[in-house]
Amino acid sequence: MKNIIVPVDFSIQSENALKAAVSLAKKHNSKIFALHMLELNQAYITGAEGAHPEQTVFLLKLAEKRFSDFLNKPYLKDVEVKPIIKHFKVFSEVNEVAEANDADMIIMGSHGTDGIMEIFVGSNTEKVVRNSEVPVLVVKHRLDDFTPKTMVFACDLKEENINAYQRAKYIADQFSVTLHIVYINTPGDNFLSTEDITAKIDKFSSLVGPDFIDVKIYNDYTVEMGVINYAESQGIDIIGIPTHGRKGISHFFMGSIGEDVANHSTIPVVTFKI
Repeated sequence: MKNIIVPVDFSIQSENALKAAVSLAKKHNSKIFALHMLELNQAYITGAEGAHPEQTVFLLKLAEKRFSDFLNKPYLKDVEVKPIIKHFKVFSEVNEVAEANDADMIIMGSHGTDGIMEIFVGSNTEKVVRNSEVPVLVVKHRLDDFTPKTMVFACDLKEENINAYQRAKYIADQFSVTLHIVYINTPGDNFLSTEDITAKIDKFSSLVGPDFIDVKIYNDYTVEMGVINYAESQGIDIIGIPTHGRKGISHFFMGSIGEDVANHSTIPVVTFKI
């Protein structure tokens, strides 16, 4: 775990992400790239439409000052932090910054849900997850000492999930955590018999090879409930889910299960793009 990207918008949520990143960086001697996306009108940057260059300089200096103040925290003292400011609020750029700096992970804070309002849906975090080829860890709460010991990777055991599983295993090895795989069996059309599930596990195992670990089967009314309930019942510290990056966090299994899990889970969720 050499490099970690933390997008910063000066919110409590981004500070929660920064604190989680610091906790991991201290344990793994990682470098943190604190990234602020400065939303400037194209006219300010190009000087078009009567915009004045001095206004652009002023806004940049103001952002730099605020960014510097935000990063002037005691808990950052013993960690290498490199500030990066981008001019546009284009969330595909976060992935570009991550790849340019050989990042192992992006860590972002999120509100998750607030009553019946799905704040996560359409949020900056969701947009980064949609575009990122790098695993994205979504945290909901302040984690001053983030020391995960267990992680579960939830998937439907389809062949397309193999690469995501291998990256989840890599992250688990980097964090030195115990990794679980869980398959959620639900009633109705998605229900599988013991024989069918066994055949599915055997096929996935043969494709993965020697790195395969045992699959836990958890029965619940919905996949979302099953993933969260399994994680909570087992005291899991991180939930891992695959994502196609098509809409929301993904529609793995059926519907927008990945998005729902990230919305409603109080446990940190890490996404792996398929």
